[in-house]
Amino acid sequence: MYAGAGPGSPSPRHDRQTVNMAVIDDVRALGTELERSYPVYVRGRLKFRVGQIVYVAFSLDERVMGFAFPKEERAALVGGDPLKFRMPAASDLRFNWVDADLGSLEPAEARELVVDAWRMVVPQKLSRAYDLAHPGGPG
Repeated sequence: MYAGAGPGSPSPRHDRQTVNMAVIDDVRALGTELERSYPVYVRGRLKFRVGQIVYVAFSLDERVMGFAFPKEERAALVGGDPLKFRMPAASDLRFNWVDADLGSLEPAEARELVVDAWRMVVPQKLSRAYDLAHPGGPG
């Protein structure tokens, strides 16, 4: 307990209504709704795939969301907000991949990252069809 907390006092953890932070449930439905995308669990971790290509994966504790992202742009993304984004593990540097602290993302931002990652692994015609059906983005 933190100083000054007593019975009936709010807990020190962040309440989702107070802090607009993303959680796995903000993107779970989206990952299953995107065309050709499907969820899989690998060693207890939720991942979204198109075919055999993983484009989004969550850590076991669901605090980190890894997602497909162009290698040539990731240093700028991570450098622009190192508290939110980080480079993948050394073994994954060869892939188009970046990790994000899910709690640092807003729900709409997390959904946008999922859709952008999905775009990297589907044909352009599916990406264009998504844009026509969702002109405002994933919201």
